[in-house]
Amino acid sequence: MVDIKNENQKIEEKMRNVARDLLKEKKVDLIIGYSEGTLPLASAPVFIRDEQEVDKLVWNNSCYVNLAKYLIPNIRENINGELVDLKVGIISKGCVARSIIHLLVEHQINKENIIIIGINCNGILNRRRIEKEIGAHEITETELSGDHLIVKGNKFEKKFKFNDYMNELCKHCEIRAPPISDSLKDNIVGECQEVDSLEDPFEDIVDFEKKSADEKWAFMNEVLKDCTRCYACREACPLCYCNLCFVDQNLPTWFGKTSEISDILIFHMVRGLHLAGRCVECGACSSVCPMGIDLSLINRKINKVVKDRFDFVSGLSLEKLSPMMTYKMNDKQEFMLEEN
Repeated sequence: MVDIKNENQKIEEKMRNVARDLLKEKKVDLIIGYSEGTLPLASAPVFIRDEQEVDKLVWNNSCYVNLAKYLIPNIRENINGELVDLKVGIISKGCVARSIIHLLVEHQINKENIIIIGINCNGILNRRRIEKEIGAHEITETELSGDHLIVKGNKFEKKFKFNDYMNELCKHCEIRAPPISDSLKDNIVGECQEVDSLEDPFEDIVDFEKKSADEKWAFMNEVLKDCTRCYACREACPLCYCNLCFVDQNLPTWFGKTSEISDILIFHMVRGLHLAGRCVECGACSSVCPMGIDLSLINRKINKVVKDRFDFVSGLSLEKLSPMMTYKMNDKQEFMLEEN
C-alpha cells in the first residue's frame, strides 16, 4: 500500500534542502514555492528571499497552482528606479517545468535567470469533487492515511481513496518531474526525468470523439452552462500572459460579454485555440473554477489534434518550436479539404 503522507514528507524535505542551499550560496535572489493555505485542501504561493524562511515551503496534494504564472511579474525588480533582473528558483513539478520551458521558447523569460527546483509530483487531489460529495458540511481538517484521505468536520468524518479522487489529468500524466535535456541541464536541480517524446493514447476523450457533431454541441453546452465568466481559468494559466486579453478588447469587440451560453462557448473555444500547442495540461484552470467545471476536455482535444497533425507536445524541448510559431511546407492540411 502506498503511503502518500510519507511520500510528501520526503518530497518536502528534499525541496527545502535544495532551496536552502540555493539561497545560502546566493545562487538565487528569490524562491517561488507553495505554502500552507488558509483552508483545508488548499495551498498558496509563497515568495522567499531568506534561507531562514525556507521552512514555509510545503508540498501536499493540494498544490494545484501552476507557479510558472508568477515568473513573468517577478523576474524583475525595481531598485532605485532601475529594473534589475532577479535570479529566481522555482519549485517545479513536471507540468510547472513544462510551462517554464514553453515560456522560454516564447522568449517571455531568460534562461539565465531561472533555476528549476525539480520535485517528483505524486498527484493533485480534485478538491471540487470532494467538496461536492461532502455537500453542505464544512471541512475543518484533513489527514492522509496510507492511500486514503480522511476529511473531518463538525460531527462527520469521511474517507476517500486517493487515486479515485486525483485530478483526471494527473491519472495519466507521464511527466511527473521536470523534463531534462542538454540545453537545460544547468538550470535544473533536484528531481528530473528524461523525456524524448510522449506517447499519449488520449483515452479520456475517446468517448467524446465518437459523438456526432450535434451530440458534441449538446455535450459542450451542458459542460459549460454553469460558467459565470469570472475568468479565473485565464488568470491561473501561465500561458495567458497577454497584457490585454481578447476578452477585454473594446476596439474591435470580438464577441459579446454576456453570460449567454453562446458568448460563454465562444470565450472557451477561442481561449482553447490560443492554447493550441501550448497547454501543458497542468489542470490549474479546472482547479480554480468556482463552479467546478472540468475544462481539460477542450485543451485535451486540441492537444490531440496538434499531436496527430504536427507530432508536437508542449514543454519538452527548447529547440522545437510549437506549430503556431512556425510552419513546414509539408504540414498536413486535411482540415482545409472538403469531407466526403
